[in-house]
Amino acid sequence: MTEGTISAPEGGDTLTRLEQEGEIAADYLEGLLDIADLDGDIDMDVEADRAAVSIISDAGTKDLQKLVGRDGEVLEALQELTRLAVLRETGDRSRLMLDIAGFRADKRAELAELGAKAASEVKSTGQPVELDPMTPFERKVVHDAVAAAGLRSESEGEEPQRFVVVLPA
Repeated sequence: MTEGTISAPEGGDTLTRLEQEGEIAADYLEGLLDIADLDGDIDMDVEADRAAVSIISDAGTKDLQKLVGRDGEVLEALQELTRLAVLRETGDRSRLMLDIAGFRADKRAELAELGAKAASEVKSTGQPVELDPMTPFERKVVHDAVAAAGLRSESEGEEPQRFVVVLPA
């Protein structure tokens, strides 16, 4: 990784800026994988107006699970460190999303199903449903699933006990 600040191109083209964030993140994560002596390929994309970087491995995900940790705790910490690496290089805060060994993609599918089930329950009973506390990422996925089902939801409580309430229409 190079020292110094890399600025966004003139005109502030969002796609170019997000691709640049992905490149910086990939460089940072490649260095981390080298230090940890772990094998993994890095895939970069732009999804929902944010850079998305994934670490995948053909050799199986057992080694990469160390980078996910229990309930994704290590993954969340690595995402924040990667965002700080991008901030250091660009001077701009990043909303980059990191996935390792498909953990976040699997979690997204599981949470979308949870949100859809809660919405279905609210539609049938007419009563609000409170879900267990979740991380901001998890709440966002549930909010999106509830909205797709035609209902509304709100987050309540204080971190780390913040949770989603699914409300009748």
